[in-house]
Amino acid sequence: MEARGLTRRFGPKTAVDGLDLEIEPGVIYGFLGPNGCGKTTAMRMLTGLLTPSEGSARVLGVELPGRAEPLKRKIGYMTQSFSHYRDLTVAENMGFTASVYGLRGRKARARIGELTEEYDLAGLAAQMAGSLSGGQKQRLALALAVMHRPRLLFLDEPTSAVDPESRRGFWEKLFDLVAEGASIVVSTHFMDEAERCHRLAILDRGRKRADGTPQELMDALGVTVLEVEGTDLRAARRRLDGAAGILSAAQIGARLRVLVEGDVPEPEARLREAAGLGDGAAIARTRPNLEDVFVSATREQAA
Repeated sequence: MEARGLTRRFGPKTAVDGLDLEIEPGVIYGFLGPNGCGKTTAMRMLTGLLTPSEGSARVLGVELPGRAEPLKRKIGYMTQSFSHYRDLTVAENMGFTASVYGLRGRKARARIGELTEEYDLAGLAAQMAGSLSGGQKQRLALALAVMHRPRLLFLDEPTSAVDPESRRGFWEKLFDLVAEGASIVVSTHFMDEAERCHRLAILDRGRKRADGTPQELMDALGVTVLEVEGTDLRAARRRLDGAAGILSAAQIGARLRVLVEGDVPEPEARLREAAGLGDGAAIARTRPNLEDVFVSATREQAA
């Protein structure tokens, strides 16, 4: 899949602004960004559900914008909120979805049986979909999205309403799908999920701010990451707001995590001066993480 200059405007608001993408087969590619950054709009354009204002894309050989119907048989799409029939049972939803994708008789029963076992839905077959828990709805939605064995799967913030254990299990299923030959595009605002992706794009205010593997992005971060231990960290944190050479400061438990611009010659001294730290405060350098990359990329672009 590739996109060139993909743009979508809603009146005066530009939701996605000049998005360029190249996504190779056999990977999990992530869109990382806050709510309202353009993740869902980008996905809807790449699935053919939304016509771009400018730009173009080629997805599984299908040119967009254009006739998107052939694409719909090749992809799966799991929306941000549960979008299947709440007043049908799990079994009825699965039967209906199988028929939509042209599965009938023995083929439909075999595929439904496979997915029922794979996604642990056997004990829920007679239950109304609307009464399922968040994790159960998630498993059902993923099973329905892969009913027709799509080559490419789009998942829009699929774990936003489930517990950490369900999220972990869900991601194991995604890696199983990739091992079977699928490619996946997933949007998230969870840093730990973004680190699981093979590659990812950081989106902010409709623009792509960075693109690469999580490790590449962390290695290329042009800032110094410092952690402070001491007393009265809240006052130190307030003094760092807007200080020259300081990109961000956030308290994490009993420590203050500070990003200092990479061209500052003596970052520890600059931090100690800007925060008004006494001699008793300990400052240590540490490895950057993906949240540091996100903060740095979005702050620099905003500036």
